[in-house]
Amino acid sequence: MTEPRSHEGVGARLPRKEDDRLMRGRGQFIADIRMAGMQEVAFVRSPLAHARIRAIHVPEDLKGRVFTAADLDGVKPIRAVSGLPGFKVSEQPVLATGKVRQVGELIAMCVADTRAEAEDMAARVELDLEELPALHDMLDARKPGAALVHEHWGDNVFLESLVNINIEAAFDAPVKISRTISTARQCMAPIEGRGTVVHFDHRSDQLVVHTASQMPHIVRSGLSECLGLEEGQIRIISPDVGGGFGYKAILLCEDVCLGWLTRKIGRPVRWLEDRREHLTASANCREHHYEITLYAERDGTLRGIDCEASVDSGAYSAYPFSACLEAAQVASILPGPYDFPAYRCRTWSVATNKCPILPYRGVARTGVCFALEVALDALAAELGLAPEMVRLKNLVRPEQMPFDNITNKHFDSGNYPEALRQALDAIKADAVRTRQLAGEPDGRRIGLGLSIYCEQAAHGTSVYSGWGIPMVPGHEQAGARLTPDGGLELRIGAHSHGQGLETTLAQVAHEILGMPVARTRLVHGDTAMTPYSTGSWGSRVMVMAGGAVATACTELSERIRRIGAHMLQARPEDVRLEAGRVIGPSGDVTIQQVAHTWYRRPQDLPADVDPHGLEVTAGYKPVRDSGTFSYAAHAVVVAVDPELGEVEILDYAIVEDGGTLVNPMVVDGQIIGGLAQGIGTALYEEMAFDASGQPLASTLADYLLPGAPEVPMPFIGHMETPSPYTKFGVKGIGEGGAIAPPAAIANAINDALRPLGAEMLRSPVTPRRIVEQVLAVRAGERSAA
Repeated sequence: MTEPRSHEGVGARLPRKEDDRLMRGRGQFIADIRMAGMQEVAFVRSPLAHARIRAIHVPEDLKGRVFTAADLDGVKPIRAVSGLPGFKVSEQPVLATGKVRQVGELIAMCVADTRAEAEDMAARVELDLEELPALHDMLDARKPGAALVHEHWGDNVFLESLVNINIEAAFDAPVKISRTISTARQCMAPIEGRGTVVHFDHRSDQLVVHTASQMPHIVRSGLSECLGLEEGQIRIISPDVGGGFGYKAILLCEDVCLGWLTRKIGRPVRWLEDRREHLTASANCREHHYEITLYAERDGTLRGIDCEASVDSGAYSAYPFSACLEAAQVASILPGPYDFPAYRCRTWSVATNKCPILPYRGVARTGVCFALEVALDALAAELGLAPEMVRLKNLVRPEQMPFDNITNKHFDSGNYPEALRQALDAIKADAVRTRQLAGEPDGRRIGLGLSIYCEQAAHGTSVYSGWGIPMVPGHEQAGARLTPDGGLELRIGAHSHGQGLETTLAQVAHEILGMPVARTRLVHGDTAMTPYSTGSWGSRVMVMAGGAVATACTELSERIRRIGAHMLQARPEDVRLEAGRVIGPSGDVTIQQVAHTWYRRPQDLPADVDPHGLEVTAGYKPVRDSGTFSYAAHAVVVAVDPELGEVEILDYAIVEDGGTLVNPMVVDGQIIGGLAQGIGTALYEEMAFDASGQPLASTLADYLLPGAPEVPMPFIGHMETPSPYTKFGVKGIGEGGAIAPPAAIANAINDALRPLGAEMLRSPVTPRRIVEQVLAVRAGERSAA
């Protein structure tokens, strides 16, 4: 790692200053917000996955406190569209009309003094539903004669896409392996659920919406469309947010409903999601199915990859990303960091009677990494080669950087082979192989697994403009303002939901101005006070908001320097700003003295002083905005009990490259948190559905999450290869820790079971699945004998 420039600037391992209030219970989350006269809301939700609504019976004594779609005059459905050719639009009514398409879909809204009373009211509303055939399997949903989620489409496909690059040239390769690989549907499970508090401010003529959101400005745009209000009439305030992971990156039906309701009844209203709603009704992610074939030479050189991939997108397209976000990305990112000449990938975004999918941490990359890396291990086994040798044979090399891969992804920098070698060294791979040969006295089997990925982060205008969705990032803006006593305020349109931005962006400002981090305050999460932004997603904030803060502070530093030069009776070109002071030939003044003079003693300034003062809003784009490419190599050692199916993670190593790290301590936290989520994907988390479309996990007793005993403390190695296109050379890192663990862990389990002839190709790799596979192999051996 590079040495930090100062004890508080870029590269410093500075403790997060926001943790002091958060750990003392002094944060403010949606559930902490209470207003005079506030009413609580509960919803009547569909108990069926697919049904026609015959009638909704509201008791007479509840009229005026229970509302259905017929009451919502002027409210438009949510439309999340895409400009990709062939995309089919789904209109999502905020309260169901005509029919319901998923369990948990909103049908009626109940308002009362307390949540308990509102729930009692919801229980008294009677639904007359005509049950329809439900689609719970995305592969069945594409078959002729399947029930239709949206009848006017004629099928159940949001979008079909195809990338074909010379695939025929690979067909004569001497080695060909094929696998069917799938990943389970998951819930995101942030520690804080969704929630919204809404009131109408008549003084400002604004609908004020407090909501747990990663992208306040995008939510404002969506609300404007649905409620028919000008965007200036809507103010979104996102307070502290207890984890986002993509789950809090969309416009909610509940937001729209409460926006209408508060004007209807003239009182503030609040809805807080409970965990049952979160698990069964709100949103899922990551349900992928792959039919993948690898073509290779006998030395492991890849000739080509051929793949058909389906993604279960659920019943509706979530605003603003659209239902095709994952599947469309699969086709473009499946090649990963490998260099090979032939490729074909056909994808389908499939509609089913399940809740919509969202871009969970890592978006499509976790599924893609799982499919490709598991298939690469299968190829290595077929060739009798070590898994690392196949990868090293095909990884893009550092001397090729910058590198355009087969789908024209522009890799800005990095040394992928070195990351893999360092991960193998950290895990002591040779010693693990020796241990495998010796065997375990308890009968368990040892396995070593690898995976490597790349993540296109900080997507820019050139990437998203072709998708035709309502969130194309442009110049990211930030504001920097000195206060009269010499403090610094930073204003950004992105939002912090656990990334430590109050600390890291202050470190960026310190790098430019020398301002103490303790005297820098971040203002964010309020559309009335911050510049426009598409928000926090896609590992973009440190690249984009960090670059914007640096740009604004650089302009501000020039103004400070000129005023300081006048105060020192020196020419501007003879002074410099350093460590928070303007230093001239015969003395210096502090930034605080400069601020005091500008605000409190303007009579001491010359008549031609720059009238723009000590407040700057500036925009930033990287030199090339096609995205940065961070990456990591993961290596894991597991012990598998083939009789019980239990898996124990014995050792874990991660070697990552996020470019220049603004705060390595924060990066470590991001990686460890991502690892925990990746372990959940690999071994525990699954939202299963029965044949009628009913979700089978409604509590955290059914939906398993890893706890502290299941998450080892990993070795983390940092390789800092600066991006040539961004301020300070930073790359995105926030999603990376969660992408590679499922593939690495599955490969380790397969390595352990390979002598038994068993192979696991579905996540999560549960004890039941392991035992069933081992028993099936043994039964096959007995029948063959």
